[in-house]
Amino acid sequence: MESWTQGRSTIDALLGSGRLERVPASRQAAEAELVRARVHVGSARQLAGRDPEGAYTLAYDAARRALAAVLQNQGLRATSRGGHLVIYEALRAQLDPPLGSTLRPFNRMRARRNEVEYRSTEAPTVTSEEVDADLAKVEALIELAEKTVPEMPRY
Repeated sequence: MESWTQGRSTIDALLGSGRLERVPASRQAAEAELVRARVHVGSARQLAGRDPEGAYTLAYDAARRALAAVLQNQGLRATSRGGHLVIYEALRAQLDPPLGSTLRPFNRMRARRNEVEYRSTEAPTVTSEEVDADLAKVEALIELAEKTVPEMPRY
């Protein structure tokens, strides 16, 4: 398989800054993460009416796992220095265009999840309607990852 060229300079810079690191590439580990992401979506759906905040956290985690699976398949992983934001940055560099409109909700959800998790006093309460709306976006991110993992070569 040929090397992936789109976003290569960004990935190299993220590796150089220590925000991303190389790990053994593993399609099997990536696929296991995608399964976990799907399970989280199902759990979030069940919790949305009773515990919207918990459901939102699970939904976000499903999206994060799905996108991290793409990187895992490439032999890349976010470091603590890079955090969840670097997952978005790395995939946006490699996949936008054409998939930016599918990827963009992840960054918004990341910020919203941080409001929920770290309880900003200005943050509105999470509603079950918000969870439902973002679950559709999470499912689109999982589908993107499921289609992308087989196509992305090792980095």
